[in-house]
Amino acid sequence: MEHDLSPATLAELRRPRPYPAVSVLTPTHRREPDNAQDRVRLRNVVAAAKKQLEDDPAVTRERRAEVCRELDRALAEVDLTHAEDGLAIFAAPGEHQVWTLARSVPERVVLSDTFLTRNLVAAQAAERPFWVLSVAADRVKLWSGGVDRVVEEHLGGFPLDRPAEDFDPERQERIGDAPSTFRDEGTRRFLRDADTAMAGILRTRPRPLYVTGPEPALSLFTEAGTLAAGAVLVPHGGLAHGTPEAVWQAVRQVLDDEARGSVEAVARELDAARGRKDFAAGVDELWESAHTGRVRLLAVEENFKVTMRDDGEHLLPALDGDLDAREDIVDEIVEQCLETGADVRFVPDGALGDVEGIAGVLRY
Repeated sequence: MEHDLSPATLAELRRPRPYPAVSVLTPTHRREPDNAQDRVRLRNVVAAAKKQLEDDPAVTRERRAEVCRELDRALAEVDLTHAEDGLAIFAAPGEHQVWTLARSVPERVVLSDTFLTRNLVAAQAAERPFWVLSVAADRVKLWSGGVDRVVEEHLGGFPLDRPAEDFDPERQERIGDAPSTFRDEGTRRFLRDADTAMAGILRTRPRPLYVTGPEPALSLFTEAGTLAAGAVLVPHGGLAHGTPEAVWQAVRQVLDDEARGSVEAVARELDAARGRKDFAAGVDELWESAHTGRVRLLAVEENFKVTMRDDGEHLLPALDGDLDAREDIVDEIVEQCLETGADVRFVPDGALGDVEGIAGVLRY
């Protein structure tokens, strides 16, 4: 199952396909007892997708059989023991993908000539993904982080291990070749190589970067490369050989402090916007502003969901299940704002005060 939505991957997902490109979305659950229903619900929504294919006169028998095979292959790949809050299956002639999302999605089936990506984009923005690079004299390990975890990432050559013949600190200390591991030229070259490899990853998958390591390692990493100037340094040794849980605990306090500061900064910006008359609030107003590219900053409470329908001029409240209901209108606004270069921030529930769930600062 896929999780990391890079810009290149998103562009590939949005590429037009031969009709029908099928998008199947369903909410899932991380824990018991709620997750007991997920397997049955998933099978039912895939069956509903096959029924739509069967009922669509624009889909030939051969094309329907091909896409149904891809749906079956995707279903076989789903591992609900690692479920998050939502699941997306994409299937088209000759291909399929399964995505797990750290944000709930409405249950739906869409047949089109492109895959439905807005829920993936919103989930990625809500998760606030980041990189952690754990450095030591003999190993540098890369971790991918999200809302409540980090996992090791095998990307760009990581983990990097220093060749054994280039790293024997005990012998160097014994014969006097090196007064300190972190003053050794071989260590400097090794960390410079790690800096270069990480820079390549950031060019294609930009995220905030946190670097962990003992103080001498962080100092040499800063001197040897260029990334440390734009990264957050977390003095904590042993994590290049550590566990995901140890890394998560080391960076968690830093992330919590940054999150509190971010929420306070958003509140200040929204208050200032009220005084300048470039403040917007509510789904209807922000939906229109998002589609005209006017939103500079969008703030969304983490669990804000609302179902609306479009009457041609405005969005009006709707019930789940209404034929013209748009259950993921918040995700649509988030995706549109990101497309037009807005800064999107997810804040804790209730952080927007008297505003119902969503607010923004306009460009003009």
